[in-house]
Amino acid sequence: MALFAKLRESLKGVREKWSNGISKLFSSGKFSDSFWDDLEEQLIAGDTGLDFAEDIIDFLKAESKSKGIKSPEALKELFTEKITEELNSVDGMGKPFSPSKTPLVLLMAGVNGSGKTTSSGKLASMFTKQGKKVIMAASDTFRAAAVEQLKIWGERSGVRVVAQGQGSDSAAVAFDAWKAAESSHADVLIVDTAGRLHDKHNLMEELRKIHRILLREAGSERLETVLVLDAVLGQNSVAQAETFNSIIPVTSIILTKYDNTSKGGVVISIARKLHVPVRYIGLGEGADDLNTFNPRDFANALMEVNQ
Repeated sequence: MALFAKLRESLKGVREKWSNGISKLFSSGKFSDSFWDDLEEQLIAGDTGLDFAEDIIDFLKAESKSKGIKSPEALKELFTEKITEELNSVDGMGKPFSPSKTPLVLLMAGVNGSGKTTSSGKLASMFTKQGKKVIMAASDTFRAAAVEQLKIWGERSGVRVVAQGQGSDSAAVAFDAWKAAESSHADVLIVDTAGRLHDKHNLMEELRKIHRILLREAGSERLETVLVLDAVLGQNSVAQAETFNSIIPVTSIILTKYDNTSKGGVVISIARKLHVPVRYIGLGEGADDLNTFNPRDFANALMEVNQ
C-alpha cells in the first residue's frame, strides 16, 4: 500500500492535467446526454488514440445497457479494468529487466531531450542497488556533454564507463564495452547512444551499425533495444517510435516525464499501436524515480480507484 500511495502521489500532476477530468465525469450522479461525448473528448485529448476511445466507450455503453447500470460511478472500476486489460495485452508489459543470460545488453535509443542518458544512469543505479555488476558505454560520441553526463552517473553508482573522445566511432565504443562486460562477467551492459531524429540519416545509420554489432556479439537473447520516449509529447512520441522501429527492432520502452504530462493516455496508444512493452515510467528527477510500470496499479492510481 505504501508503494501504491507513492505512485498515486507521483501521478498527481498527470491527474490534474488529464485524468482528473475523466474521474470527475464518472463521479457525476446520473448519465447525461453529454456524458459519452465528454468522455470521448477527454480520452482523445489525453492521446489515447481515437480507436481506443471509441472501443472503450462502445464497451461501456454495452455493459451499462446489458447490466442495467444507471450511473457513471458504477462504470469507473470497469473502465480501469479495461485500461489494465488493454495494457496487459502486450507481452512483457511492466516486467522489469531481469538478466537470465549475462551480460544483458540494453541498447538505449531516442531523440535528444527524451531523457535517454538520464534513464541510462537511473537503470545503472537501480541494478547496482540490486547487487548486479554494471558497465556503461558512452556511445553518444556526437555530444561531449553526453559523455560527461554519463560519467557523472557512473561515479554516483560506482559503475565503470567505457568512453572515447568526441567524434570517435560510436560502434567501436559499444564493441569495446561489450568485450569489457564479457571479460569481467558483468551482469548488465548499458549502451547510451546519440539522440536522433528521422532526418539525421547518418546518425540513424550509426545506430543501425551499433545494433548490428551488439546483435552479432551478444545474440538476440541478451539484447534489448530500449527506446526512451518523452510522455509530454503524446502522439509525437508514438510517431518517433514508429520511425525508430523502422531502423532497428524496438523491444522495450521507457516513458519519461510522465509525472507532469497532459498526454497521459499515450501509454495506451503505445500499447495498441506499437505492441511494445513499457517497462518503466519516469516519475521525477531523482535516481530512484524510474519506476517499474505496473498496469493495474497505474490504472487504479491514475483514476484514483482504491486497490
